[in-house]
Amino acid sequence: MKALRVLLWTAALLGVVIGLLRLTVIRWWRVPTDDPILETSIAPTLRGGDWVLLWRGTAPRFGGLVLCPDPDNVGRFVVGRILGEANDRLTIDGDRILINDHEVLTEAACSDATFTVNDPDLGSEVKQYCQLEAVGGVLHMRGSNGGLDRAPPVPTTRTVGPGNVFLVSDNRAYPYDSRMYGPIDRSLCKESVFFRLVSKKGFSDVDSRLTYVH
Repeated sequence: MKALRVLLWTAALLGVVIGLLRLTVIRWWRVPTDDPILETSIAPTLRGGDWVLLWRGTAPRFGGLVLCPDPDNVGRFVVGRILGEANDRLTIDGDRILINDHEVLTEAACSDATFTVNDPDLGSEVKQYCQLEAVGGVLHMRGSNGGLDRAPPVPTTRTVGPGNVFLVSDNRAYPYDSRMYGPIDRSLCKESVFFRLVSKKGFSDVDSRLTYVH
């Protein structure tokens, strides 16, 4: 009986702690499965159906993967990496990115060198290459255009205005980022993606459950 009371009190205390965190600095969010353009743009870092934790205790930082309101679709969200802040000058040319004339470095191939996505225009499955990219002290996965017949997006150079951030998709072959919807008011981007609880496949997906998102 005593052990049962201890268990109940522990469960209650844990529930209170989780509730406080949920109200203040953490919330969970499921990546939509009905938005093929968003789904493709965030691969290979995330996938549609992933349950992730969002951190809102501190402002998102340079290099971080953030969740922001979609400027073109009320009630929906965009997910991108902050690669430009106020007065930064970005040049994006295929897989290459220069920030204030300094090129973002590609470190190596991912442990799984390839991955697949569904082309949002054709609906067919395509293979891409996965590489590790270092920016802002963050080593993260990037989907490469290499090996695809698809033409890369037109090269662009932008200077970020005061109070804004420029988001870039981790999938450089299928981006949905600030090149399409423009820089975003930094005050609207309050949440960083930092942890994946489970994937669309559930807890049985060992490789994707309980993993940090960089």
